[in-house]
Amino acid sequence: MPAPIRLRELIRTIRTARTQAEEREMIQKECAAIRSSFREEDNTYRCRNVAKLLYMHMLGYPAHFGQLECLKLIASQKFTDKRIGYLGAMLLLDERQDVHLLMTNCIKNDLNHSTQYVQGLALCTLGCMGSSEMCRDLAGEVEKLLKTSNSYLRKKAALCAVHVIRKVPELMEMFLPATKNLLSEKNHGVLHTSVVLLTEMCERSPDMLAHFRKLVPQLVRILKNLIMSGYSPEHDVSGISDPFLQVRILRLLRILGKSDDDSSEAMNDILAQVATNTETSKNVGNAILYETVLTIMDIKSESGLRVLAINILGRFLLNNDKNIRYVALTSLLKTVQTDHNAVQRHRSTIVDCLKDLDVSIKRRAMELSFALVNGNNIRGMMKELLYFLDSCDPEFKADCASGVFLAAEKYAPSKRWHIDTIMRVLTTAGSYVRDDSVPNLIQLITNSVEMHAYTVQRLYKALLDDISQQPLVQVASWCIGEYGDLLVSGQCEEEEPIQVTEDEVLDVLEGLLVSNLSTPVTRGYSLTAIMKLSTRFSGVNRIKKVVSIYGSSIDVELQQRAVEYNALFKKYDHMRPALLERMPIMEKSASNGPTEIAQTNGETELSVVESKHPLPITQPANQANDLLDLLGGNDVVPVIQTTMPTKPASAGGELLDLLGDLSLSGGPAPAPSVPSSQPSFLLDGLSSQPLFNDIAAAAIPPMTAYNKNGLKIDFTFERANPNPNIAVITIHASNSTEADMTDFVFQAAVPKTFQLQLLSPSSNVVPALNQGTVTQVIRVLNPQKQQLRMRIKLTYTLKGSPVQDLAEVNNFPPQSWQ
Repeated sequence: MPAPIRLRELIRTIRTARTQAEEREMIQKECAAIRSSFREEDNTYRCRNVAKLLYMHMLGYPAHFGQLECLKLIASQKFTDKRIGYLGAMLLLDERQDVHLLMTNCIKNDLNHSTQYVQGLALCTLGCMGSSEMCRDLAGEVEKLLKTSNSYLRKKAALCAVHVIRKVPELMEMFLPATKNLLSEKNHGVLHTSVVLLTEMCERSPDMLAHFRKLVPQLVRILKNLIMSGYSPEHDVSGISDPFLQVRILRLLRILGKSDDDSSEAMNDILAQVATNTETSKNVGNAILYETVLTIMDIKSESGLRVLAINILGRFLLNNDKNIRYVALTSLLKTVQTDHNAVQRHRSTIVDCLKDLDVSIKRRAMELSFALVNGNNIRGMMKELLYFLDSCDPEFKADCASGVFLAAEKYAPSKRWHIDTIMRVLTTAGSYVRDDSVPNLIQLITNSVEMHAYTVQRLYKALLDDISQQPLVQVASWCIGEYGDLLVSGQCEEEEPIQVTEDEVLDVLEGLLVSNLSTPVTRGYSLTAIMKLSTRFSGVNRIKKVVSIYGSSIDVELQQRAVEYNALFKKYDHMRPALLERMPIMEKSASNGPTEIAQTNGETELSVVESKHPLPITQPANQANDLLDLLGGNDVVPVIQTTMPTKPASAGGELLDLLGDLSLSGGPAPAPSVPSSQPSFLLDGLSSQPLFNDIAAAAIPPMTAYNKNGLKIDFTFERANPNPNIAVITIHASNSTEADMTDFVFQAAVPKTFQLQLLSPSSNVVPALNQGTVTQVIRVLNPQKQQLRMRIKLTYTLKGSPVQDLAEVNNFPPQSWQ
């Protein structure tokens, strides 16, 4: 048989192929020749054939038929054969294939070989693809090589030990004696791999972490020698001595110093030295500085050192490299909760990043800008963020508008400023705002009595300019319906009043009804506004005509409104002024809207309704059951919806539902009544009486349901009258950490023999250092008097990081369920 072509010739031939089909044909032809050679047990050219096969594998062609040939090369006595064999094993084999177990004996023999390069090949292969079985069998050989005086083998053995520990963590203690002298080594390669090994051990075992904390002074000394040493061509990278080793040591110091005062104190000085002496003109220096900043922020460092770290990140923001700016913004976002004042000093630089062309940098800058907003800078920051909202891409508008709403609600210096800001957002990005922005703004306007004339005039002007932003049009329609008389009379004191006639106002509202831009919801707002103006304007006949026309509208919702309003004109005209009178001031704690209960896999679950985020009027059952999927269930039954209690009806109460479509209190309209086939829990004194009606205190001891990571959840118990089967549980969430827990959500599930109703929490922020608590009420129906069991889910954000946890509560006091 003729000698096969060399690897170099194969590469040259494949590169001459002009099409994919031509290349595939060449590969298939060569693979056929290689298979023939393998079948003939051709030892002479096996090494060359496997090398060619590996090249084809790198090109993406199948090469699995060469696995056994790799094992034969490994068993060969020639170094060149072993080198190709081990390379093939690393590329073609992994622990999912039983073939790799056949290598174990060969690797063991090679680990004890007299030639260091053969030992190195075996260590590399074991550290690359060794399975847990191989690691258990060969860990002793690796540990011996870790103690050898040969630095070439020690660095490879250290990396191999890292792989062994990852595969079989219980073998960690075997390598503990060998680590004693690793940091005394002068060879940087051994030092580097030793630090990697120590880092792996510390991350995987708290005992190892405590054991290695005594090495902090030694690590500090090594790092100091690196930054103070002169030029060393062997380790120099862009004028910095061995930056790779410096970064590894800084990461290990970060782990050792976390939550430990003594270790943190020992490394404060060297961290300050690294931060001030490292050259920043090259990317290498920036990498070291970034690791230094992360270490300073993670350990219990001095306040001055933390300020220095944040100043370094501030300098990163001025760097021309986009990656460095992005890293700086991300790091500042993580630290803004703990070092707010220090980050504030770089506010102008952060705001400038909003103008960056890179979308990732813009998004991070936007998130960080909102985190920096407070009562002192609200006006300046909102000006910048509103300018950003005007010019940003559509993908940013929803998040930006949401952030402006939240910041304005929290820090608004005046009601006029608050209203102006939200109207500006609706004018700029009305199509992107959240669904709850309309009822929330309506509530804000209603409660600002002195601003009614100013607001309705501003909104009327906005309608004349643009009717494409539907949320703005809806709010404007509602305000004109409520305060149209103030608009016509020109009572605005805050700015020059405009001269508007009743017919002009009605023309605008009628224009909204016929506009192609108006959604069905907007038309409903407009028709209701026109109806309200029948008690505020003198031109009632025109309003009657408009209402009667829409009595035959193809839009069923609009048609129903018009028919009911027509009935109000004809049969109940004497009650019309009372029914359409101006809305009273709304309380800040808006109606909670419907709560939803569903059953899944033997457990009842409630979807959470937050007080400021009302649900739509209708909601698919599968959304209500999202938490059930998380808590382990699939058999979903129909959602049971309840309504909030209503006040007793006065005269003409049969028509009170005429205005129920606007959800002015921030909550959705009442849901349909519960089907008779469903449990009567929610009808049992809940929907017909106030939720907290006659709660009789009982001698039930409180209990702690959850206490972990600084978050503590206590339960207190009461009995509800007139139904003794209902237990009222109040949760009290407190936070002992140094930072507020934001976006706090408590969810609960009970077995299917119980029914559960979860009311809205008092807040979604749990204050730090136990300076306050968040309360939330749970009502549980237990008709069979069974022992109460509950599964709870907690989600919150702490220092910018989301946290989620599940817990079982089974130790309820007997008085709570008997």
